[in-house]
Amino acid sequence: METRVCYCPRMTDFPFEILGRENRARTGVLKTSRGDIRTPAFMPVGTVGTVKALYSEQVADAGADIVLGNTYHLMLRPGSERVHRLGGLHKFMRWEKPILTDSGGFQVWSLAGLRKMKEEGVSFKSHIDGSTHFLSPERSIEIQADHLGADISMQLDECTAYPVSHEEAKSSMEMSIRWGARSKAAFGERDTQNLFGIVQGSDFEDLRRQSAEQLQEIGFGGYAIGGLAVGEGHERMVEVIDFTEPHLPQHRPRYLMGVGKPIDILEAVAHGVDMFDCVLPTRSGRHGQAWTWDGPINLKNAKFAEDDTPIDETSSCPATRDYSKAYLNHLFKSGEYLAAMVLSWHNTAFFQELMSEIRVSIAEGRFETFRAELKSRWAK
Repeated sequence: METRVCYCPRMTDFPFEILGRENRARTGVLKTSRGDIRTPAFMPVGTVGTVKALYSEQVADAGADIVLGNTYHLMLRPGSERVHRLGGLHKFMRWEKPILTDSGGFQVWSLAGLRKMKEEGVSFKSHIDGSTHFLSPERSIEIQADHLGADISMQLDECTAYPVSHEEAKSSMEMSIRWGARSKAAFGERDTQNLFGIVQGSDFEDLRRQSAEQLQEIGFGGYAIGGLAVGEGHERMVEVIDFTEPHLPQHRPRYLMGVGKPIDILEAVAHGVDMFDCVLPTRSGRHGQAWTWDGPINLKNAKFAEDDTPIDETSSCPATRDYSKAYLNHLFKSGEYLAAMVLSWHNTAFFQELMSEIRVSIAEGRFETFRAELKSRWAK
């Protein structure tokens, strides 16, 4: 552990205070006008203004300090201008804490068959009704910061595919750098909102270094590692984080986009990452999978039909503590909506409990022991 250090912000930066370290793992707090974000932090994904199957109050009670909203989906439905007229995303979804919005870049990548890329931006057809839209760095910032009112906006980037040649990855990464500069210019200087840059470069070390260095020349309030969890596998993902992190500034938060499983989070924290997001908790919950301290279990399995024990009787979350596995098994087999609601609630709370234990273990100087014990339990 080390003495607390608070890095003073520029106008567009939020104060980021590192409270403790153990090797490369660190715990701290990112201060925003809507509340503190304790790091390492996991952001539940509220794609279209809702964390699926949960009330906003449940997400907050589970321990989440921040949620993620999706620029692409909200610009299509109900429309970012409408959200703005209705008071912004916080009011619209009844969430008073911070919100981070992605830039739309990942959806542009994932919907490759529906879009055309050029230097100015991306034109694409809506997956909903086929209508044509155009997303540029400037338009992305307008939607995120001005219409939705995000506390943290992301630069528009081109998510590099995997696998990909070095030449293609370099061209894509350089496009993201240029778009990052345009995003920063469009964002300007704001007192209560922040902008993060996104490091790209696929799994090439020289490109990741170049991307990180050039983004710092532009200057952002935080730095995300993008283009992972797209098929490269756990081991390669960790390797990319390992050689990327040393090129990121120590006094800014690092955000690993779209990750992930508990083992991914644990290893990324060990390599210096501060923030995460993923649809996994609620998506798993809708399909009967519960994440636990002993690994995932499938509550649709017949062996749980007469198991009257809860998922974890020591948990403070009612979904985890008060409902039996047999009842949840029954709900899923019966096709009841409550099944997805309860299990999504449990998984959301479990991920927040995991992050809380990670923060405490780093602060107390026992993260490596905690990490080794969890990996051993999960391996069994």
